[in-house]
Amino acid sequence: MPQGKPAVVPKDGLTTRQRRNRPLLAVHTGEMKGKSTAAFGMALRAWNQGWSIGVFQFVKSAKWRVGEEAAFKALGKLHDDTGQGGPVEWHKMGEGWSWSRKQGSEEDHAANAQEGWAEIKRRLAAETHDFYVLDEFSYLLKWGWLEADDVVSALASRPGHQHVVITGRYAPPELIEAADLVAEMTKVKHPMDAGQKGQRGIEW
Repeated sequence: MPQGKPAVVPKDGLTTRQRRNRPLLAVHTGEMKGKSTAAFGMALRAWNQGWSIGVFQFVKSAKWRVGEEAAFKALGKLHDDTGQGGPVEWHKMGEGWSWSRKQGSEEDHAANAQEGWAEIKRRLAAETHDFYVLDEFSYLLKWGWLEADDVVSALASRPGHQHVVITGRYAPPELIEAADLVAEMTKVKHPMDAGQKGQRGIEW
């Protein structure tokens, strides 16, 4: 896309404005770090546009306080106090959501994942948010807790103007095919290769 111009303009009957403003499904997958980081960067832009942000973390522990969570909660409070930006909701496992990954069988985990996905579908149907981050959501498909066809169908038929970004390794082919934007994070070098553990301000 030289100078931000697409190489091909499809004959889809849409105006340039309509095509430019259509809601997108993005998938960030691959072995390397940076998938969630990129998604939250997009969410920052969405917040600046005044959009409603919904973040749903499906794998990270409720006890793990990531830097993005603190930042987005602060931005949500700023919106509530001043009207700047957009409203923010941040949900993750173990904080009152029934889809928390707790001790139990794989059947329990699958049932909780299905209940959580049902809530996401309800929000999509109600057009609750303008921008969704489904963080590490692809693992639920990898583990067989959710059916890829059901997820793709619900995302493809979502009403209104709702952007969705899904992160996580092992994104299935059905999800990649349905997405408008797919980025695969591949490793060239990593500090862990030299024995260095994650550090404050970089990994969290």
